[in-house]
Amino acid sequence: MASVAPLDVSTPDAVERLVAADVARGVCRMLLRHDIVAIAEVPLDGGRRADLMAIGPKGELIIVEIKVSRADLLGDGKWTDYLPHCDRFFWAVPAGFNASPLEGEAFLPERAGVIVADRYDAAIVREAAVVAMPATARRKCTTALARRAARRVMGLVDPEAFGAFPRG
Repeated sequence: MASVAPLDVSTPDAVERLVAADVARGVCRMLLRHDIVAIAEVPLDGGRRADLMAIGPKGELIIVEIKVSRADLLGDGKWTDYLPHCDRFFWAVPAGFNASPLEGEAFLPERAGVIVADRYDAAIVREAAVVAMPATARRKCTTALARRAARRVMGLVDPEAFGAFPRG
C-alpha cells in the first residue's frame, strides 16, 4: 500500500486552504440537512467563481463565499458580483473567526447571511434575505449549475471521456 505524504501546512496559504476546505465541508453538511445540495468552485458569468453554489428543493439558488482570513475578507471588493446569480447569499467563516466586519454597511448585512462552520457542521448565525432572481437569470444559472455538476460526476465515472469528446 502506498504511503500518503504528510500535508504541507508550512505556509499561511496552505493553512487557509485547509481551513477553507473544512468550512466548505461543514457548510455542505448543514445545507444537506435542509435538503439543499451544493458544489464547490462554480464559475459564474462575468469571470467570477463561487466558493459554493447550492440549489434547494424549490429551485432556489444560494451562493456561499468562504472567508478564513481577515485580510481576504476585507480585501474582497468583488463579492457583490455574486448577488445577481443567487436568491440568497451567505458568508461562511470558521468557528472563532472575528466576523464583526460583516456587520458593516459595506457587507450589506440586510442582504447577506452569515454561517459559522467547522469541518463537521455549521450554523446560520444571520439569515440571508431572499431576493428572488428574474426567471431568465434563474434558468441560466440553474442550467449552468446542473451542467457543471453533471460534468463533475461524468469525470468521476469516466475520467477519459472528456479527452475523447472535447468540449466544443
